[in-house]
Amino acid sequence: AQLWKQEVCLELHGTSLSHDHFDLDEEQAESRKIGAVLVFHPAAPVLSVCLTLTWLVCGLFQCEEAAYEERQYPAGKWACVTMGEPMYEQSISMSFMKLMRYICKENSVGRHLGMTIPVLNEIHLTKEGSELEREVLTAYYLPREFQQNTPVPTDPEIHIIERAPLQVITRVFYGMTTEETILREISLFWELLGSTDTVLRQTYIVASYENPSVPQRRNEIWFIRRAE
Repeated sequence: AQLWKQEVCLELHGTSLSHDHFDLDEEQAESRKIGAVLVFHPAAPVLSVCLTLTWLVCGLFQCEEAAYEERQYPAGKWACVTMGEPMYEQSISMSFMKLMRYICKENSVGRHLGMTIPVLNEIHLTKEGSELEREVLTAYYLPREFQQNTPVPTDPEIHIIERAPLQVITRVFYGMTTEETILREISLFWELLGSTDTVLRQTYIVASYENPSVPQRRNEIWFIRRAE
């Protein structure tokens, strides 16, 4: 019989905190196939730690990782920077450094705010779909402690935005994120999903789980569900 397993790995600042495994029986597994919505409730500290959700379908001799996941994130406040440098990598690196300075005490309360991941990079394709628009919005989710009374950035280029709930389809990839690799990952994901009108075609999100300087870092490409 096949077994579906959800593996949750929590990490904070690169230090593993715990590993919990939940085994589902065959009947439960039927309702949790690839594409089922994973709802992250606001009460859970999902975005304050590194959360990895891996669905495995396990047979007698092998396990296969799910090709993609569908998730729903709650509404919340994000600190955002928009950059339009000639290269995508330049934009996200400059934005990340600005956000790090905001996190590391360059704010109205003079406190270290604490890092949350993933950091999101919202991108847009040109009308032809062959290139990225230059402007990239990089967003850092504020920890729960600062969701209500948000410290004001000293940098005027950082804006606090309250974003609506977000439903996305995600796929993992590793390595450096350049315009070339992102366009390739988008193309591969479309091949996997097939034709559908339920997601946006011009706007995507690249979720980063590590510093932009890390060569073989974990990333995700997010396809955004259209609002119903």
